[in-house]
Amino acid sequence: MVPNVTSAPGTAVPGPAGHGAAVPAEAVTPLMRGISVLRLLTEADGAAAISELERASGLARSTVDRITATLARMGYLRLDGRDAVLAPRLTELGNAYLAALRLPRLLDAHADALADELDESVSLAVADRDGIRFIHQATRRRAMSLSFRIGDLLPAERTAPGPLFATEWDGTDWARWRERRAADPEDRGFPAIPPRTARHSAADGADGFEDRVRAACEHGWALDDQLIEPGLVAVSMPVREADGRIACVVNVVSHTSRHSADDLRRTLLPRLRTAVATMEREVRAAAATGEREMRAAAPAGLATWTGATKQELGREFVESLARGLTVITAFGEGRAALTLTRVAEATGLARATARRALITLEHLGHVTAHGRTFRLTPRVLELGFPSLSRTTLADIAAPHLKALSGLLHESASLAVLAGDDIQYTARAAATRIMSVNLTVGTRLPAYATALGRVMLADLADPPLPGRGTEPLTPRTVTDPGELRAVLDRVRHEGYAVVDGELEEGLLSIAVPVREYGGRAVAAVNVAQHSSRRTPGECVREVLPELRATADRIEADLHVAGRFRRVPSS
Repeated sequence: MVPNVTSAPGTAVPGPAGHGAAVPAEAVTPLMRGISVLRLLTEADGAAAISELERASGLARSTVDRITATLARMGYLRLDGRDAVLAPRLTELGNAYLAALRLPRLLDAHADALADELDESVSLAVADRDGIRFIHQATRRRAMSLSFRIGDLLPAERTAPGPLFATEWDGTDWARWRERRAADPEDRGFPAIPPRTARHSAADGADGFEDRVRAACEHGWALDDQLIEPGLVAVSMPVREADGRIACVVNVVSHTSRHSADDLRRTLLPRLRTAVATMEREVRAAAATGEREMRAAAPAGLATWTGATKQELGREFVESLARGLTVITAFGEGRAALTLTRVAEATGLARATARRALITLEHLGHVTAHGRTFRLTPRVLELGFPSLSRTTLADIAAPHLKALSGLLHESASLAVLAGDDIQYTARAAATRIMSVNLTVGTRLPAYATALGRVMLADLADPPLPGRGTEPLTPRTVTDPGELRAVLDRVRHEGYAVVDGELEEGLLSIAVPVREYGGRAVAAVNVAQHSSRRTPGECVREVLPELRATADRIEADLHVAGRFRRVPSS
């Protein structure tokens, strides 16, 4: 179930912390409604029935249908029967904030190195009013490990970073915090954490939190001693700008089975100090170089695209929602602060349209105004990023494989290299009397498969079978020299066809899936019985669709993997 976040013009719009404000007269109602649907889907962990969205939002079914159809056309969600499911491309909204912030690019590698050194989970957090949001996670794989996601919102008083950020609060901030605590005493507005218990209330009430803030101000670090849930402990230190303001907070998380809170402070704080000093040098060096704001990107054709799509789909496409969301993507690396004119230039929108979108986004807390410029806030991350931040490559590929299999009526699969083998990580099987019978997790020798050959061809020194290797069928190529020639051809042509080398009668064609840097991280194939097509027919009829599918998977992978490593499964 998803909570109700109904809003309408002239009413208060509840935010994650329970605050509301009158809706400006120039706010774009369809944009507000679309964002409320995205928030509901995020809180539902990325998927919900259309009827559930209708009930939770308080919107008419026809309105929800139009919103989801528009978001689907933008690639931000997909419609799976009666369900709406967030799609990886939606992370481009959060990516715009993270790119504009620049901290992930500057500090992620340092956080990862600290996690490796300490063998504990390490996070980077930023302030979001009276809460915190994570912008990076380096998580240790353990039976009891950190479950927070990039973009999750936590109340300041139940975390280690919170007291550090609160050292910079003014009277208005403290009043907002007290108002939120009074309105939501159990922290129901923070779905990422367990509700507050009587123990939490005793441990971190208003007086207790203020004491922790004073201690953080005095010591320069803060502890979380099981404030979120029993067993979870953390120590945090701020990374400061040259002017002394907090840029972000580094948070080291452990479990009481490994460290008590005091032990965490004694044992890990010295190494945390060293890492923070290095991070501060990075932040200050970047500021000292005076990295110039890039000119706004040339119009991306977004206004033209939305207009043409509106003409094509009519009232089923909510053009003002699409245009409002594209305003978020105007921000990014070198475009942290933009004027109205530059937003209009970057999106190709009219100034009046861009202005109304910015007014709406500012009201919802996704944008702040600073004189004549606008900046994105961490709240942009609430638009799908938490539920999508743990998407795997198999998750990304699954709907594309299903579509390819349905189009060709053949089985389609995704596999990765696992030593000398390939391992299937995603699969869409065709419904036929005679079909390829393989399951996710199956391992096969890489050299004898099309999937394996396109990945081996990407390696400088691919593992090949030794001389005398027993062939799997009379057609199997096992000679190392001959295999190297095959891989050279695969590398040149960009695809591999294997006919009867793994199993008599099995014909497979595969192409690589490449990450942003160009390295082949996986491969996709179509497999069928050789009685249905010849190898030549496979190249002419299947290869174009297979390549198009790989392109779509890569496009999603590049967006989803811009600020994190996407695991294979």
